[in-house]
Amino acid sequence: MELIYSVQRKQRKGLSTHADIATCNPTLCCLSSRNILAFTTITELDDNFASSWGSHVYVNDINTPWFSHKIFSSKYHITVLEWDIPGNLLLVADSAGNVNIFCSKTNLLNEWTLQYTTQFVGEHIIKAAFFHNGRKVGLNPEKKDQILYSEKFQHIRFAPSVKKFGSVPAEGAIIISITGMLGALLIPSDFSQLQPSTASAEKAPPYLVPIACESLGPTRAHIKTVDICYGKNGHFLIAVSSGTVSLPIQCYKVSIKKIEEKVSITSQALPSFFLRDSVIKDANVFSVVKLCWVSREDADSLIVACSNSTGCLIEVWGLLEKSQNIHKIFNKGVSEVYKTVLWQHQAQYRSPAQIVSMTTTKLQINPTPNSSNYIMIGLKDNTIHCLYRDTLKQVSSTSLNQAFRRLDEPPGKMQKFEPALSHIDMSWLGNVLVGIDTEGHIYLYRFMPLNEPGNSMSVYYATTLLEYCLTTGFDWLDLLLCIKTSSIDAICDRLSDIFNRQPACVQQFHYVQHLCMKTSLYRLTMMGQSKAQDLSNLLMLHSISTAFKSLLRPSEINAHDKGPAEKLAHEIAENNTDVDKVLIHLDPKMFTVEPSTLQSLQSIIQWVADLSLHILARLPESRGHNNLRSTGYDITKDVKALNMLQELLVIIRIWGVLISSCLPTFTRSQANLDILALLFKLLSKLSQNPLEPDDSLLDDCCLLPSQVLIPQMQQTYSQTCIASPALVYQNLPIQLEYGIEPECLLFTPEVNIIENGMYGDQCLDSVRHLYLGKNPMSIKKCTRCNASSSISPGARTTAMKAWEQRWSKTCYCGGYWSVNVA
Repeated sequence: MELIYSVQRKQRKGLSTHADIATCNPTLCCLSSRNILAFTTITELDDNFASSWGSHVYVNDINTPWFSHKIFSSKYHITVLEWDIPGNLLLVADSAGNVNIFCSKTNLLNEWTLQYTTQFVGEHIIKAAFFHNGRKVGLNPEKKDQILYSEKFQHIRFAPSVKKFGSVPAEGAIIISITGMLGALLIPSDFSQLQPSTASAEKAPPYLVPIACESLGPTRAHIKTVDICYGKNGHFLIAVSSGTVSLPIQCYKVSIKKIEEKVSITSQALPSFFLRDSVIKDANVFSVVKLCWVSREDADSLIVACSNSTGCLIEVWGLLEKSQNIHKIFNKGVSEVYKTVLWQHQAQYRSPAQIVSMTTTKLQINPTPNSSNYIMIGLKDNTIHCLYRDTLKQVSSTSLNQAFRRLDEPPGKMQKFEPALSHIDMSWLGNVLVGIDTEGHIYLYRFMPLNEPGNSMSVYYATTLLEYCLTTGFDWLDLLLCIKTSSIDAICDRLSDIFNRQPACVQQFHYVQHLCMKTSLYRLTMMGQSKAQDLSNLLMLHSISTAFKSLLRPSEINAHDKGPAEKLAHEIAENNTDVDKVLIHLDPKMFTVEPSTLQSLQSIIQWVADLSLHILARLPESRGHNNLRSTGYDITKDVKALNMLQELLVIIRIWGVLISSCLPTFTRSQANLDILALLFKLLSKLSQNPLEPDDSLLDDCCLLPSQVLIPQMQQTYSQTCIASPALVYQNLPIQLEYGIEPECLLFTPEVNIIENGMYGDQCLDSVRHLYLGKNPMSIKKCTRCNASSSISPGARTTAMKAWEQRWSKTCYCGGYWSVNVA
């Protein structure tokens, strides 16, 4: 384990007088499948005088942790933070029985809204879990070396926790309180069925959701610790303990059903077990403080953590099926064997410090035979230990004490109150670990696969995890933090090689996500910035081509006739260098679009023309330095990308006849020079032999900057984030501070200046491709690539609204939008 960074806050006044409160009310942290961190603090992050005591919930992207955004404050102690599996909903529960579910407002990371709420009056909630959606994808160990995704990754049979009509998975959550109450809340898909929490004429969030309550056991009993696991048949497995070692660890099978608009809960007792006599009869009395299933899905092993004044004891208990022979007196002359299920002790681990928090890997993915699953435990002495899941053998350990010194504190100065580790959580892929202390400081560790050669992530291991993210939709940022920059080219080559061997329908479905992955990989290195820019251009070009072709809807076409897009692709394949001759073979009626729609698309049309100019203007330079880009992606060598540009230029040419104002504008040296025809001609020649263009084509491209002014193309942005080339040059750990952007992580990619090119310093909208001014007042920025876009929707036509909606949830790189106010 290696500490990458710690995020601290400024020294607060009056902290020592409330140190006991900080210890009694621990802070929490929880990572979503999108690598968004939710955490709680006892005081607000910008409160330097300790005047806001309570519980406050913050979220941030682990790529920019200094920008943490408060979404909720409560006067009660928050006891539960839980994300749903897709990472869109955040459940917050407290000690007074309040349950609130938040979601991001208009898909912005720093703006959240309370969507659903309910209350279990007087109940101290200690555990909650969202319903499982029934979708589970696993790595097939017998076919993990196969090429096809459909064979390598299998959809495991897993039932949803709650089913609606037609076996559609329902949304909701299960709640457990300290008194043994079992609750369930159901989120209807139709908002009209919900009532607002406040008396209002309009139905607006937060909505009150229907709930149901039941006793977990035959009678209500005190619960100190509990953990929830999903069963493969749609039920929940719940393990509870009262904290007393002389009482058994009890297990229950809970089923939740939706009957009309109501929720029904059924609880059934399962085999329980007592801890071993040596634990029960120890002179220093132990108490059970933590329970944790080894896996959150269909687990058969349970981790039990006990603490006393001398330290802690960790044990793993497994549920086994044992054969029991029947005595010959009772077997009625037939030798029958009955099988019974019982708990059996498997391993134990002792430590001289008391346990604070415990977590395990959330997904059971083993890309290599040597890979293992781990258990992470946080102790009261501020150490974190990594243990093998099966044997509890210690793999590694680390301490937080070295990261406690503040940025402005002398090395020899000791703090009167040292923060204590409060909670830990692992990412869904198991590559990073997040810890939080009682002051709200965050610590992020990266976790290398210890069984891999050299304790570093191999190309095969990284590629398999990336392909898993591609098929499941999980975020892969935590994986980027563990990859060595020297292996990025090999990973991208292997990822592309396997992707290109998939069926055409699979490639089409995952194409955009595949480009996002390769772009994020190349963005980690200095030498990969030009490749990342080309891949970003390809992604945008592909999206524009799809959007433009979707507007081509001919009124009359037979089933056996080719559509306008197919006919256009056929004409481009003829390698005709004259755009007007291509138009002769096309029916203009098939490309007719409303003039108002074309006018709204002018900025996107301009971007296509600008990209064509840039590709051709850089062609002589790229061929002159061919040895520098011998590996990786180069858009000038991609025949498919060049053909897409040709098709778009033909479509733009036809649309220009309908309405000339939609055509791209050029600053040319000669008024009668047809730039569109020239671009089509040069691109046609380049597509015929992209690897070795002839000298005449290179000469024509050299003359291009003198014929037309090359406008600015901004695809790489200055960025300050963790996953960037600047991380390699830092001495770890990096000490960060809330609200302050670190200058040491600022990375500005080099821009190759084109001769006679036009460059400016204005902010460019990466979605609409419009200039927003030099210092726009309010924009949204991507937390991964720092691209900018306008907050206010400017679309008036359906086509432009659909284009903006394409990038409303995430940036085109896959990152998350966050409002940035000047």
